[in-house]
Amino acid sequence: MTDLFSLKGKVAIVTGAAQGIGREIALGYAQYGADIVAVDLNDEGLQSLKTEIEAQNRRCLILKVDLGQIAQIEQMVEKAVKEMGRIDILANIAGVNVHKAAEEMTEQDWDFVQDINLKALFFCCQAVGKVMLRQGSGRIINMSSSFGIVGFGGRTAYASSKAAVSNLTKTLALEWSARGIQVNAIAPGPVWTEARHDLFSNPEFYANLVKKVPMNRTAKPAEIVGPAIFLASEASSFVTGETLLVDGGFCAQ
Repeated sequence: MTDLFSLKGKVAIVTGAAQGIGREIALGYAQYGADIVAVDLNDEGLQSLKTEIEAQNRRCLILKVDLGQIAQIEQMVEKAVKEMGRIDILANIAGVNVHKAAEEMTEQDWDFVQDINLKALFFCCQAVGKVMLRQGSGRIINMSSSFGIVGFGGRTAYASSKAAVSNLTKTLALEWSARGIQVNAIAPGPVWTEARHDLFSNPEFYANLVKKVPMNRTAKPAEIVGPAIFLASEASSFVTGETLLVDGGFCAQ
């Protein structure tokens, strides 16, 4: 039997690739055979990632892109196709958050979160989707969240954006699956990333958080890689329109 999880010969765009979950997914895709287009605004993180991926004898094109600018998304896709020849996988991992009570959230806060987590994600799907439709195949993996399923206090804009991502994923799957593009999402539970280090390092906050997780801990970024490989590979050949929970049981309660 062919290796169901092999990504050999595939080209994957990963947004938010310079750190955290995005970095781990880019490295995981490369380990399983894919060439990578790494997208972020963090120059240092991108260069470090490129070095690691090329050490695996995989190609890595790094692109500094402001995903809040739709024109830059279109240019990103043009460069990826020009340099790599095709796009087989899009992993929309880039995201932002604002921790504020609902009554304190400003219009600027709201727009900041929605512009990256939802608007930019859609236009990445659209720009890459056009390429995949011409190819007749492709996999899109969007980053949702368990907070978009059950809600979470102090995360109004974030939780709303992630709920929208899950529904957008279903809608795109309905439009594109018959034309060869499978669209799915991953909804992690709490993940201990660099961005959350200070917050999760607070013993009281962490204890209260993991009480809500049946596995009694947060996830590591590397624990999101397996699901991302599954959804990018032939192992998920009959899966589309799904949001895969990777949450330690957070949403099971």
